[in-house]
Amino acid sequence: MNSALISIIDDDRSVREAIQSLIRSLGYATAAFGSAEEYLDSGRIGDTACIITDLQMPGLSGIDLQRRLIADGHRTPMIFVTAFPNDRLRQHALDAGAFGFLSKPFNETSLIACIDKALQSPLPN
Repeated sequence: MNSALISIIDDDRSVREAIQSLIRSLGYATAAFGSAEEYLDSGRIGDTACIITDLQMPGLSGIDLQRRLIADGHRTPMIFVTAFPNDRLRQHALDAGAFGFLSKPFNETSLIACIDKALQSPLPN
């Protein structure tokens, strides 16, 4: 098992479980959360090597989560997945350091490439 923890945040349980299953099959440890707030309250922020998050969720959105983590000094690599692609939000997420912005349904190869890129890149200052 790889020591890198990948946190998956999506309000859709079936999507969350499918992503978690794929990532576990790659040998990574995972933690799954139904909301950004659940993740923020989990105590796993410091352990997380990469976040895969839905863009649109009740409460804090994926973009809100990204802003909050950056404001708190956490530059955890993030990958966004969404059923509602929006060019403006995509560009904002990427400009703020996201390693991927995938439209649902996405293929596993695209997600794996984003994860590899995120885990191999040095964290920004």
